[in-house]
Amino acid sequence: MILRFPLVALALAIAAPASADPLNDAIAADMPGLMATYHDLHIHPELSFREIRSSAILAEAAKKAGFEVSTGVGKTGVVAVLRNGPGPVLLLRADMDALPVTEQTGLTFASTVPGVMHACGHDTHMTAWIGVARRMAAMKDQWSGTLVMIGQPAEEIGQGARAMLKDGLYSRFPKPTVTIAFHDSASLPAGTIGYVDGYTMANVDSVDILVKGIGGHGAYPHLTKDPIVLAARIVTSLQTLISREIDPLESGVVTVGSFQAGTKHNIIPSEAKLQITVRSYTPEVRKQLLDGIARIAKGEAIAAGMPDDAMPIVTLQDQFTPATFNTHKLTAEMADRFAARFGKDRVRAVRAQMGGEDFSEYHLADPANEALLFWVGGVPQAKWDAAKGDVTKLPSLHSPFWAPDAPKVISTAIEAMTTAAIHVLAKNTH
Repeated sequence: MILRFPLVALALAIAAPASADPLNDAIAADMPGLMATYHDLHIHPELSFREIRSSAILAEAAKKAGFEVSTGVGKTGVVAVLRNGPGPVLLLRADMDALPVTEQTGLTFASTVPGVMHACGHDTHMTAWIGVARRMAAMKDQWSGTLVMIGQPAEEIGQGARAMLKDGLYSRFPKPTVTIAFHDSASLPAGTIGYVDGYTMANVDSVDILVKGIGGHGAYPHLTKDPIVLAARIVTSLQTLISREIDPLESGVVTVGSFQAGTKHNIIPSEAKLQITVRSYTPEVRKQLLDGIARIAKGEAIAAGMPDDAMPIVTLQDQFTPATFNTHKLTAEMADRFAARFGKDRVRAVRAQMGGEDFSEYHLADPANEALLFWVGGVPQAKWDAAKGDVTKLPSLHSPFWAPDAPKVISTAIEAMTTAAIHVLAKNTH
């Protein structure tokens, strides 16, 4: 038997072979629209707890994808739920807020909001979130369980996750057994995935010290108790907490970011004010540092001859952000999945950082759930090559010059987050 095919049909069959990677094809087809959304979000950044427009964009996209959507959770947060049979509950988070930074990137789609910019890349997070929602809705036949996707406000001030949890995130909505998020990175070439097993981001504490003194004329210091000298002694002694008191194999940072005192050349003031940021990983080191700050402030005041009723006042601010911990089992599983998906050259273990991230709150609210925050490199390859991988020569996160390779960040993040979600919710694991 001789079979004859129309030449046109045969040509089409040869020209358009079946795709070897449907996920990548779907992401590529979605990218033009997603990039338009990204440009829109970048042009219109919103500060913490003011993410009205941004949250509306996420909510609308999730509704169109078939999610049950709730808004106004934790003031401006979004919760989108997609139920797809029995199985685990997976929470995926994107943060939405921008920073009070004046953009200097020179991008054609730069921020139009004076003094406000997406200098931490949360616009890439939101855009990827939309892409993942669409992929997971389209791939429902490949997974079983419940997917909870949240758009979180106010990460930059460490209050958004706490606000959403306080507003019933774990009681009004399905409680997660696994929580995952990503963050763009200014320390990795675009499209590279980085991860840390264990502590990945630090405890962040803010401490104020009011140093009291007895003011007077600068020409007669013997008639005063100079709070500037006392505060300076406190500043230098604080450095010994790291160099002489913390185990050298542990990590910690004590930085005096503000020292305010005096009004005139020849006046010794009656007080000085210090503002301090304290970074650590473990609860034990955190306590050691905070206790040490109070002890040193009081000790230096005693050494300076200050009376008991004029001891420094040490105030721990309530903007504490707890350390982010990547649980070992989930981190190992995802490192393997990402390596299989992207190749080992695009996936690497990286060092923990002393920055803060309130993604930690979701795991701490229920330590039984597995948690992972991973990185997606955003440094444009040409800039990475020009700097020879020296990150000190590149703009950092929060820089007015930070301009990630957004298409690479967004497409890689969608692919990675979808891969992770399918793995967690895979039908054959339940």
